[in-house]
Amino acid sequence: MTAMTTGNTSRADANRRRILDVALAELLRDPDASMDQIARAAGVVRRTVYGHFPNREALISTLVDGAVEALADADADARAGVSDPAEAVARSVLALWPVADRYRLLIALAQRTVTVQGIRERLAPLRENKVRLLQRGLDEGAFTSPLPAPALAYVHEQMLFAVTEAVNDGLLAAEEAGRSATVAVLTAAGVPAARATALVAEVSRHTEKPGG
Repeated sequence: MTAMTTGNTSRADANRRRILDVALAELLRDPDASMDQIARAAGVVRRTVYGHFPNREALISTLVDGAVEALADADADARAGVSDPAEAVARSVLALWPVADRYRLLIALAQRTVTVQGIRERLAPLRENKVRLLQRGLDEGAFTSPLPAPALAYVHEQMLFAVTEAVNDGLLAAEEAGRSATVAVLTAAGVPAARATALVAEVSRHTEKPGG
């Protein structure tokens, strides 16, 4: 009985993971994709999708949770062992951008269902880390701003959302957006533009994979 239960659980988990993977691809291809379309693409019956997610909003909400988790992991990995606050911010944004770029259409879609406030609440742990980093930079003189660290973190967050929207609307090339967003975030924290541009170029050279 235990082995059978374990097998059923593993199969259910595999189905759920497949539904999420397929749903992300389908929604990025067609933001209006229905639960029926997602079920067909995943090779399961409609009832199986609804067994895991009671409605489309719940499915999108779960995908957003996955996106936020991926962003948090990228941020933590990028900042590990970096002592200079400006470099830490540069590494963080450059690492976050490919993840954010992958999910940018999903985030735009989620704003219709999860709401901006819901997304903001999910980003709270990531924002708290950014506040601590910005505060250290302000204390050490690496950053200068009339805004306190918590407010500056909100400004950075909204700038990144705005850049993703600019890419979605065709106002900025996706391949340029990561570096541009990073320079913009650093200058918003009071780093001189020339220093920000040079720092982003330097960090990019050390973090980009050959041929990537």
